Amino acid sequence: MDKRSLAQMAERFRDAERRTEILRQELAVAIRQASADEVPQKDICDATGYTRQQVRRIVLAGAEDATADEA
Repeated sequence: MDKRSLAQMAERFRDAERRTEILRQELAVAIRQASADEVPQKDICDATGYTRQQVRRIVLAGAEDATADEA
């Protein structure tokens, strides 16, 4: 592995990290929307692989953000 190849691999990794962060935020929005649409929490967990506690935290964080925006 030469320096150029290593730099390319590192850049690909950084790109993947950026995409992952964007997708994580999009998934959180989708989870909050599903909760607002009254999709059962069990179904959200089944679809995402998250635990009920993780889903609750995501939904509550969205509620807290909305409250802070209103203030």
